[in-house]
Amino acid sequence: MATPKREIESDRIYHIINRGVENRVIFLSDKDYLRFVHDLYEFNDENKSYNVGYFFNKTPAIPIDPAGQYRKVMVKILAFCLMPNHYHLLLKTLNKNGLYRFVHKLNTGYAKYFNQRHNHAGVLFQGRYKLVPIVNESHFVHIPYYIHCNPLDLIASSWREGKIKNPKKAVEFLSNYKWSSHLDYCGVSNFPSITERNFLLKVFGGSKKYRKMIENWLQEMKIEEVGNLNLE
Repeated sequence: MATPKREIESDRIYHIINRGVENRVIFLSDKDYLRFVHDLYEFNDENKSYNVGYFFNKTPAIPIDPAGQYRKVMVKILAFCLMPNHYHLLLKTLNKNGLYRFVHKLNTGYAKYFNQRHNHAGVLFQGRYKLVPIVNESHFVHIPYYIHCNPLDLIASSWREGKIKNPKKAVEFLSNYKWSSHLDYCGVSNFPSITERNFLLKVFGGSKKYRKMIENWLQEMKIEEVGNLNLE
């Protein structure tokens, strides 16, 4: 799979977006979503991945190595969100090569699973994923909320235009959406082994403040601030 021609820096935060080819749906069932979450953990390892059976008849265990005794992670996953036809990752690099290697393993491994499970042939993801370095404070302030609010597209895409009439209800919807790291940041154990949350929780001031801050962000968000992210 092609990758963006960009020099990756160590100890830098990047936002990754990848879509299904021609915007096709890449998650057809809860098992697909769960498989991808499993892969976020399993493929974030410099070691060869063995626990990659297709799990047609059972739910994969997450995590496989809860103590991290044998793993050598390639990136820190700060946040994620899975949508029907695309996904968002917020990654912090540990070295120059880890990000590319991780995303390549992730995309290749999930595509292999998807094609076999759904009798699909050909390319699953678009040719080049989008890679956005978080280089200034305005991006950093907004990006975690932006990623976690993406599921609102399923009920009210007008949130991107600052037209959410009931932010509290919107946050309630997000709290019932399983396929992101939002719940774990709220202090509700969802997929806690996937993300490294200490860094952002210090910025938010803890889980309780995060829950209030994301509601305030939706209510007080300025359209130009989201537009300037230029992430989609």
